[in-house]
Amino acid sequence: MEQWSWPPRYDESYQPDPAERFWFPRRETMPAEQRDEAILARIRQVMEYAWENAPFYRRKWDEAGIHPSSIKSLADFEKVPVVRKEELRADQAENEPFGSYLAVPTSEVKHVNGTSGTTGRPTAFGISERDWRSVANAHARVMWAMGIRPDDTVLVASPLSLYWGSWGAYIGAERLGARVFPFGAGTAGQTARTVRWMRQMGVTVFYGTPSYALHLAEVARDDGLDPASLGLRKLFFSGEPGASVPSIRSRIAEAFGAQVYDSGSMAEVSPWMHLGADSDEPGVLCWQDLVYTEVCDPTGLHRVDYGSEGTPVYTTLERTSQPMIRLLSGDLTRWEAPSADRGRTYPFLPRGIYGRIDDMFTVRGENVYPSAIDDVVMAAQGYGGEHRIVISRESTMDSLAVQVEYEDAMASSLESWAAGIADRLRTVLGVGAKVVPVRQQTFDRTEFKARRVVDDRDLLRRLEGAS
Repeated sequence: MEQWSWPPRYDESYQPDPAERFWFPRRETMPAEQRDEAILARIRQVMEYAWENAPFYRRKWDEAGIHPSSIKSLADFEKVPVVRKEELRADQAENEPFGSYLAVPTSEVKHVNGTSGTTGRPTAFGISERDWRSVANAHARVMWAMGIRPDDTVLVASPLSLYWGSWGAYIGAERLGARVFPFGAGTAGQTARTVRWMRQMGVTVFYGTPSYALHLAEVARDDGLDPASLGLRKLFFSGEPGASVPSIRSRIAEAFGAQVYDSGSMAEVSPWMHLGADSDEPGVLCWQDLVYTEVCDPTGLHRVDYGSEGTPVYTTLERTSQPMIRLLSGDLTRWEAPSADRGRTYPFLPRGIYGRIDDMFTVRGENVYPSAIDDVVMAAQGYGGEHRIVISRESTMDSLAVQVEYEDAMASSLESWAAGIADRLRTVLGVGAKVVPVRQQTFDRTEFKARRVVDDRDLLRRLEGAS
């Protein structure tokens, strides 16, 4: 396996020939069972390293009666207790600034990223220079699989802040040898300037969130410019579901006349592109030699069979500063077995990460995921660009409504248009939803992650009155 060592060491001068499909042909195409043997050995190395250097893990495993030497198989590894995000936040509160799961001296932390803290205490990611370079090399590999090459100009369109996504895309493109254009987003009027700069700089690759790409296309059209004329040949995404949701990805691909690639898991387990597409189709590969992924039953936390749905549990195989060992994601996916037919012999998530377990809501006994609603609504002819999902209660019954923007051309047939969407939602969800058409531009557009679910018991009546 090319450049497979612990701690990781990469030849920074290495680069495949531009015509080569694989960055590391052996690592990416070897029989999955053979790779698993190397991964098991690496897991033991990572656990021994954490046992010696990260008090958080030693305490946790002591309490569970687990020692790294007892892990003789990947089945044994399933017995290692999972780590939950709330544990990491609590540990950092007690052991500031980086927690007792920091496995290097604080002086070796050279980069700080983190969460925004909008839903609680922010989590700090302390990253050593070795880990920074490992992430750069890993992301370059995955971006190479997407077909990005040194002669591309890559626009990083998400905020260059504490958000790991922007920096991960930046350093991956930089390591790959491409020209990097870190324009960012988030300032009023910035999107219009983004369009002008894209034309001026000859941008060929876009990175951001699916929501922002759709917003960018709208802004371009408002300025009288066809988004397809911008010259993009590829767009890759992270941060929210969408790039593997057929209706969303098709809207993006058609708008820009370009190929669409999904990627991304969690900032905590960066390189987050370890879930990354290698072809222009829905779904992502699990690059198991970067971050070992288990798709697990959410209750028992044991691996589910291929073909089944579960929540990913992640173990970093190249991180030394804040290793993550069996970190529970809380996301939802379904996986398929590795196939040599794909070229790269990694497990496959055909729909990518399509939701979070805690985003799921129940309406009249049916579990509903927002991404399922997004897929139906965005596929509707005449869809105006945004929508909101409203959960409310009428008397003793929960009700579901979807406010959907419509294009002007649909104004004369709104009743039948809404009824058609409602019928499709009932078929997909197994529960009825009231579809409320609203005028285009009713909802604010986002330059980052879309937030479309509103749970407000009185809001539905106000919305219907306003429409």
